[in-house]
Amino acid sequence: MTFGHPRRHFRRTGSTNERARELVEAGAPSGTVVTAAEQTAGRGRRGRIWAAPAGKALLYSAILRPLGARHGMLPVAAPLAVAEAVEAVAPERCEVKWPNDVWIARRKVAGVLIEARPPEWAVIGVGLNVSIQEGELPADLRWPATSIGHGASVEQTLKALNDRLGEWVEAPRDLVLAAYAERDALRGREVAWEGGPPGSQDGRGVAAGIDPLGNLVVELESGLRVALGAGEVELSAG
Repeated sequence: MTFGHPRRHFRRTGSTNERARELVEAGAPSGTVVTAAEQTAGRGRRGRIWAAPAGKALLYSAILRPLGARHGMLPVAAPLAVAEAVEAVAPERCEVKWPNDVWIARRKVAGVLIEARPPEWAVIGVGLNVSIQEGELPADLRWPATSIGHGASVEQTLKALNDRLGEWVEAPRDLVLAAYAERDALRGREVAWEGGPPGSQDGRGVAAGIDPLGNLVVELESGLRVALGAGEVELSAG
C-alpha cells in the first residue's frame, strides 16, 4: 500500500479528518493524504482538542479503502507506524500508550484518530508534534506533551509516515501484536477506568497487554482478567 499520492495540502483548515471524509465521499482513491499547516478544529478521542502552532506539527489524514479482514488491526497498527516514523527522523525511542497515543519518555508526541465506515473506507488521522517548543503549547498541555525536536522537519516526517503506514496497514495480525508488545507503555502499570463490559463498569487493575482483537487486557486484584475496548472506557494510568 502506498500513501501520499495524491496529496491535498491546506494552509489552514478546520480538521484534516473532515477534509479527508469529504474527499472519500467524493470518490478519492486509497492512498490519498490530506495535510495542513494549521488546524482550527483538530480533534482527538472523545472530542478532545488537538492544538499545535502553525507549521510545527504534522497534521495528517490518510484514506484507506476498501477495508478487508486484513485491516482488523488498523487501530493498533497505525500508532506503530507513527512510532517508527518518529524514530526514522530522530534518535528517540517511542512507546505506544493504548489505545492511540505515541510517547517519547512517557510524554505524548502524537495521537491517532481513526474514523471508518466498514467495509467501505477508513480515515487515519494523525497529529504529530515535530518542532514545537514547550512554551508554545497551551499551558494545560505542556506537561503531558512533547515534540520530536532534533531538527526534524514536517516534510521529512511526512515522508517517513507515508512509508511506514504503507507497510503497517497491511501487516499480518501476529506481526502487529508482537511489535505492539515491544512498545507497550502500559504493561505492568496500574490503570483505572470508568465504564466497560458488564461486571467491570469501573475498576482498577494492572495492564497485561492486548488481546488478538486489540482490546486492553487488565488483571484484577482477584486474579481475573478483563478485556476493555477503546470505545467502552475512559482510562487513566497510575
